Amino acid sequence: MAQPADKRQPSVLRSIDWWTIAIYIALLSFGWISVCGASYSYGETDIFSLATRSGMQIVWIGTSIMLGFTIVMLDDRFYDTFAYIIYILLLLLLFATIFNPHTIKGSRSWLVMGPLRLQPAEFAKFATALALAKFMSAYGYSINQWKHFAATLAIILLPMVCIVLQRETGSALVYLAFFLMFYREGMPGSILFTGVAMVVYFVVGIRYAEVYIGDSSTSVGKFCVLFLVQLFSIGMAWVYCNRRLALQMLFYCISITLALFLLARYSSLIPNVAYIQLGMTAVLTGWLVWEGLGARIRNYFYIALFAVGSALFFYGADFIMQNVMEPHQRSRINVLLGLDEDLRGAGYNVHQSEIAIGSGGLEGKGFLNGTQTKLKFVPEQDTDFIFCTVGEEEGFLGSAGVLLLFLALILRLIHLAERQPFAFGRIYGYCVLSIFLFHVFINVGMVLGLTPVIGIPLPFFSYGGSSLWGFTFLLFIFLRLDASRNLTRM
Repeated sequence: MAQPADKRQPSVLRSIDWWTIAIYIALLSFGWISVCGASYSYGETDIFSLATRSGMQIVWIGTSIMLGFTIVMLDDRFYDTFAYIIYILLLLLLFATIFNPHTIKGSRSWLVMGPLRLQPAEFAKFATALALAKFMSAYGYSINQWKHFAATLAIILLPMVCIVLQRETGSALVYLAFFLMFYREGMPGSILFTGVAMVVYFVVGIRYAEVYIGDSSTSVGKFCVLFLVQLFSIGMAWVYCNRRLALQMLFYCISITLALFLLARYSSLIPNVAYIQLGMTAVLTGWLVWEGLGARIRNYFYIALFAVGSALFFYGADFIMQNVMEPHQRSRINVLLGLDEDLRGAGYNVHQSEIAIGSGGLEGKGFLNGTQTKLKFVPEQDTDFIFCTVGEEEGFLGSAGVLLLFLALILRLIHLAERQPFAFGRIYGYCVLSIFLFHVFINVGMVLGLTPVIGIPLPFFSYGGSSLWGFTFLLFIFLRLDASRNLTRM
């Protein structure tokens, strides 16, 4: 039976968010211009030829637009219904890729089918996001229940493990971006703080590992990290437990630490006071456990666990850094932290990209006029380091314009995610937002020498079909979910 005119369901094309699509088209356009600039060689006469990367990128862009149209034409319930099936299929594909005989640049993450090369890790992102949205939107789910949170972590860790086994560590790290979505969905701030603390421990510990206090053998890195573990633990006790007790702990901690510093600085009675710092951390942990037993408050035990875990993480990270990581990986970290310069080795890519961006000045050298990129000084300049082409040819103004476009996309995704009537759409939207934010922040920071070189693409800019299709899947599935927010189900 036909519905009355005022009861008719709005069409998908009328309900879809065209502002986001406009940003998507703009990013694709600027991305193609950047690929042209990065891959162009002096003497080429046809940038549209399929024999060139700029010509092939047009194919990837065209197929991505067709793919996006197909995605929005499917019923939105398809993605909810088949979320787990899509996830399992991509997981099996990731597992099969581990045994891939084709090794490209030291990685087994590519499936080679004649002239076509696909990277399943790029498609696993949207599959994982769908599985997370499906699981976390189920009735009775609570992120504060450990069994639910553990199952959620397992959904993320399975593809990460497969990707690491493919020797593609950079792509695996992208999945850590889902923790931003967890925070929006109610994950305790203490967990996010713990993650930030781990980064601080690693950077401070490694950066000052070979710096010593006075003439002693006490490493400044170890001394400071153990002091930070104590301060962070006391801070959590102040927030979650007893402020008076926290002040007592803080007084003893600062007093003893100051005494130990002076002892290491001006005396040789104890060659390495970091061991005493470690003992202080153990005493602090025992104190927290004792207070927890007396007051019967779980938070004391959680903070004690944080202190123990922090110390274990630091010493474990130091062991991995020195005994597990490959030399080139250690070299990259040392260059990032300023321990090594190595302009001809691990720091070469970043150094050349910084030169390219700096040479662009305010307005840039103009389309196809970049010298650093034309002479191929920057490795991977049309993939991982493509932002240096933007900086050289379009200058500061062009780079700022590109970043503003990405900012507009991020803000728009936040707006769309917050207006979702159901948890599935909101969770998936924040997954998409988190992945885009991680890619942009790390890739641009990598090119500027602010973040580690982990080899991940810049969305809609880096050359290649896998990444472009993967980002299109991510974005347009969310646009399809958003387009159906006002539908009345019969």
